[in-house]
Amino acid sequence: MNFSWKRNLIVLWVGVFFCSTAYSISIPFLSIFLSDELGVTNHLEIWSGISFGITFLASALIAPYWGSLADKYGRKPMLIRSGFSLAALYLINYFVHDPYVFLLVRILQGLLAGFIPAAIAMVATNTPEERTGYALSIMSTAGATGSIIGPLIGGVVSYYSGNRSAFLFSAVMVLVSALTATFFAHEQSIDRSAPRSHVRDDIREAASNRVFITLLVLGGISTFSVMILEPLIPIYLLSMGVAKSHASLSSGIVFSAVGIATVLMAPQWGRIGSRKGFGAILFIGLIGGGIGNILQFFVSGYVEFALLRFAYGLFYAGVLPSINAMIVQVTESSFRGRAFGLNQSASQLATMAGPIVGGLLGGLIPIRWVFVINGLMLLGAALLVKSRRLEARLSEVGHPGTSASSQ
Repeated sequence: MNFSWKRNLIVLWVGVFFCSTAYSISIPFLSIFLSDELGVTNHLEIWSGISFGITFLASALIAPYWGSLADKYGRKPMLIRSGFSLAALYLINYFVHDPYVFLLVRILQGLLAGFIPAAIAMVATNTPEERTGYALSIMSTAGATGSIIGPLIGGVVSYYSGNRSAFLFSAVMVLVSALTATFFAHEQSIDRSAPRSHVRDDIREAASNRVFITLLVLGGISTFSVMILEPLIPIYLLSMGVAKSHASLSSGIVFSAVGIATVLMAPQWGRIGSRKGFGAILFIGLIGGGIGNILQFFVSGYVEFALLRFAYGLFYAGVLPSINAMIVQVTESSFRGRAFGLNQSASQLATMAGPIVGGLLGGLIPIRWVFVINGLMLLGAALLVKSRRLEARLSEVGHPGTSASSQ
């Protein structure tokens, strides 16, 4: 390669970090923003749920299309398109005073999203094959770090300047991501003369690659397992005796524990996976995550719960980077943008469904049993890794970037 892949990795890490931070700045205040700034007083829970989920649904539906364009015209144009579009939409949110207009902007945010999957695909395609797994593990820490810092920034801005000002900070953050990608990200030349594929053909090609489909299912399950707890942890902390006035802060610390564990451990899993195989790391991560969730059933104290969430995060840190690395191994380079677009669709659908299912389960059974269900689901995913012999199939592929569509 005639450019430094390490420099490229740093540039794209910075872009994903700012983009993830921008997203997590405003998400904790959606329901408050709807009630205090937009005047929603009736059915606030429904409005909050729709405002949260509609973005992910729109993103899931459009992601394969953006992936097709990325393979035709390059991943860098997708970074620039998404970055500047999202910056403008966050800025528009600052001026919105009608809940229906706000809902429309949230839909547009989903339709024009795609910075993070494009950045991941760009790293996967422009990094030496033997370092791809490590690079993708490093990239996973960008999103985790942003999700830790974002709510803190949002809380400070909201406290001193109001909830509406948080959108201005998000706009500036995404603008930094877009400018970083525009001036510093480097991509190998793309053959733009080839005809662009159709989404229906892309789905048909993906369906013929059984290993890839299995990885999409595993990625969806893994994301779902995190999001199913999103609406339940603050309530669970209240049942532990945490004061209501401290519930938001306490739940933020608990969520951050998983993010901190990811930042610390993901690069280590990447190095180990490059040597031992990412199928083995995925299996270990799912087993550890499953057991870690089940053990949370037995915890009754806040400190112990936070520590156990951190321990769970140390294992879970190896799951999604391993899936991304294995997607690289079982797809052609020319299909990689579409592959990560489809992976984004699976992830966004899981992100949308998780809180809904979690809320329903939390209303039907004691919350501690949801941890058991979640843990069993991850253990079932680990069994799927073994039953489908993913590690052996990856060995049959031969090397990253070789197609496995015949398997």
